[in-house]
Amino acid sequence: MEVNSSQVEHIPVLARTLVEQINLPQDGVMVDATIGQGGHSLLFGTSLGSDGVIIALDVDKKAIRGAQLKLKDLACKVIYIYANFSEIDNLVREQGVEKVDFILADLGLCSSQLSDSEIGLSFQTDMPLDMRIDKRLRLSAADIINKTTQKNLADLIFKFGQERFSRRIARFIVRERQGRPITTTGQLSSIICRAVGQPERKRKSKIHPATRTFQALRIAVNNELENLEKLLASASGLLGVNGRIAIISFHSLEDRLVKLNFKANEKAGIYKIITKKPIVASREEISSNQRARSAKLRIAEKT
Repeated sequence: MEVNSSQVEHIPVLARTLVEQINLPQDGVMVDATIGQGGHSLLFGTSLGSDGVIIALDVDKKAIRGAQLKLKDLACKVIYIYANFSEIDNLVREQGVEKVDFILADLGLCSSQLSDSEIGLSFQTDMPLDMRIDKRLRLSAADIINKTTQKNLADLIFKFGQERFSRRIARFIVRERQGRPITTTGQLSSIICRAVGQPERKRKSKIHPATRTFQALRIAVNNELENLEKLLASASGLLGVNGRIAIISFHSLEDRLVKLNFKANEKAGIYKIITKKPIVASREEISSNQRARSAKLRIAEKT
């Protein structure tokens, strides 16, 4: 299958590699666990015939609407489900499907989500401090920042953000919120920069000082690691023989969960690991798509 840049407005991360590794039959069944803007599914969907099926999951309603427009001309059937991939087992079986040929999950954020003020993920622009990609979730980032104890806040930032200044950042946050609630991403970003002694405009590191704390909050708000564990636990039972699962992760916490699951399943004789080491983007791809720079792709095959 040829990757045609004219077909896809923004080529999704590691698209060429995926296309080389995954061979879907014309009547294949694919689960895109994170349909996003539909870029990956468009590439695979062009090889599916009228008997092929894509089951498209996402917790972002706007993303689903965008994917519907992008995939409307595919010959195959596309089933859109507004749900979290942690429920993949029940969601797929509810469609009358027992086995699938391919499961794909791209765990990254798209640029439209980062720029969406209703979601509130960006420290580059001042937005309401929310971070709920799925608006059905109860707890927002502002709730965590303003209500969590200093110790638990520090532990959360360290555990999910791997931030070495977590205790100092938590101390600055608690001190600030005593005067007024922290309700915007700009407020929080400014506090973090002061806590680590790196003014935003004169920072020494290439990585913004707020990056790891914002990652930690996003993971906590959206239960990302717990949901990934549930997806990985269900996937092996859904895949048919020789079916493949591909996961694109963007930080070491996700990648480690994928690595451990694939290794455990290989040891149990359930999977054969296709990527002994994670596949990363080429310099060429990174130069044209900065989102690809931290992407790691792991693939396993059902035996």
